[in-house]
Amino acid sequence: MINRFLKSKLGQQILKFGAVGFLCFFIEYVALILFREKFHMPVILANTLAFVISALVNYILSITVVFDADKKANKGKQFLVFFGFAVGGLILNNIIMKLGTMALDRFWSRSYILVKPFATGIVMIYNFITRKLFIEKKEKER
Repeated sequence: MINRFLKSKLGQQILKFGAVGFLCFFIEYVALILFREKFHMPVILANTLAFVISALVNYILSITVVFDADKKANKGKQFLVFFGFAVGGLILNNIIMKLGTMALDRFWSRSYILVKPFATGIVMIYNFITRKLFIEKKEKER
């Protein structure tokens, strides 16, 4: 049953989405730490910049590797929809980062390092659902 799911289109998309997500998380996590530790940016600013960089990479990989994007769709509109949902993910990510660091900074001043993977996991679920619904062409269009 698991093997059949992994060979299904949805299973393949989830695997590809996970691989792209892991790569983008690595980019985002390293950028966050770099902006915070090297450039001494506030956590939310560093997180926002890292998120934007990661979202750009994620967009390119999502439309070329993960989802069967509608080739006839208006690319500008598709980009705006993608980044509209990315802004929602960024807001969710920053809320989790802010609440998490507010709670944990009294124990460790670099608590953002622990909070970031949790925030990213929540946003990953949001991202898959929104991209699946709005980027991929519908069955009847294929």
